[in-house]
Amino acid sequence: MNSFNRRDFLKGSSALATLASFGLLGMDFKDREGPLQVALIGAGWYGKSDLFRLIQVADVNVVALCDPDKNMLKEAGDLVATRQKSGKVPLLYEDYKKLLAKEKPEYVLIGSPDHWHALQAIDCLKAGAHVYLQKPISVDVIEGEAIVAATRKYNKKVQVGTQRKSTPHLIDAKEQIIDTGKLGKISHVEVCCYFHMRANGNPPLEPVPAFLNYDLWTGPAPLRPYDGLPHRRWWRTFMEYGNGITGDMCVHMLDTVRWMLDLGWPTQITSTGGIFVQKEGKSNISDTQSAIFEYPELNVVWQHRTWGNPDDPEYPWAFKIFGEKGMLAGSTMQADYIPMDKNEKAIHFDCLFEREKYPEDLTEKDIELNAAPATRLHMQNWLKAIETNTLPIADIEEGHISTAACILANISMDLGGRALKYDPKTMTVIGDNEATERLRRPYRKGYTHPEPKSI
Repeated sequence: MNSFNRRDFLKGSSALATLASFGLLGMDFKDREGPLQVALIGAGWYGKSDLFRLIQVADVNVVALCDPDKNMLKEAGDLVATRQKSGKVPLLYEDYKKLLAKEKPEYVLIGSPDHWHALQAIDCLKAGAHVYLQKPISVDVIEGEAIVAATRKYNKKVQVGTQRKSTPHLIDAKEQIIDTGKLGKISHVEVCCYFHMRANGNPPLEPVPAFLNYDLWTGPAPLRPYDGLPHRRWWRTFMEYGNGITGDMCVHMLDTVRWMLDLGWPTQITSTGGIFVQKEGKSNISDTQSAIFEYPELNVVWQHRTWGNPDDPEYPWAFKIFGEKGMLAGSTMQADYIPMDKNEKAIHFDCLFEREKYPEDLTEKDIELNAAPATRLHMQNWLKAIETNTLPIADIEEGHISTAACILANISMDLGGRALKYDPKTMTVIGDNEATERLRRPYRKGYTHPEPKSI
């Protein structure tokens, strides 16, 4: 089996079952007849990273790349030429709609900023493509509902980039600890992020450079005065384009916990927080926030701070699942089972790295080496779902629930910590018209907000 490093992966006692659950035993996408016709929208850091992981596990012909930054686009095109088998530079597009119309790709990876996710995903689905969509799937709740509706209407497979579900050591931890009932009754979960990742500068306004189509980059979002390239960290520091640290980081850990414990929509969501410490810059996302996602006899409690020390230096971005018989902590780097019974041994789960199998990982700029194996598994699961007409492990509906829950937490915070109960059937917040109005963000003139019922 060429798609895995067997020696590393088969360390866990449940690894064979893990492979079987992914439907990957004995398969190799490199043996498919003809290459996959693939396009990438959003040629920045993580878009390229996702694309390179796909190239590693499947026979891919990258037909086109799209980005409103011509410099970034050219650099991405040259890099892809060195990575794909054909050695060709993909066709380069500024406007993704032109790419879809002319190239008609079968598979599209979307790595653009959050405010573009919904429109681009829906347009790709309408154009007949299966989609790998980075999280969070949307910037408002109704956008997410619309993507789900489009996915089902056009009968395509959307895999959301919540790849913790495909993280080998977390799969092993779930199977050995959660699924066997080692924790006993579980009634409390903590999820957190204490990374100092909130950009908070005061750059001056400047002319938009000729190589960037800033109007197109902004798309349906409000047009902020230009104060430097928005790429990588800068756009994430503004609510105009995303949902802050909760929308960026909580979505991963909440999604992981929901997968591990088989949880659906929270029954109620409350959140408080704000800008309490880092007041000196332009950033308008919270630097401190707590949220409670309530389930029957179980609370999932989120906390982030972009300042100060982490609560647990070993787990600065993580989940901790508490049961009556023990605790399971997990992150992208490791997991630990700590039993209550002192006579029972603790269990440690190490992160899988595949440096020998994929030596090109070691020279790739800014790669997250710990996440690469998970993303490769995630890509393979997506392709298998397409081949077998089954739902991928991070199906769009699951991505929507995790995304929307985080968005609702932000709405609760903005409304003074009010408890919100979202009804996905009516797409309203029960008994709260003000919160319901916030489920849709206003779009900039020239852009139409997608509506689930009109897909």
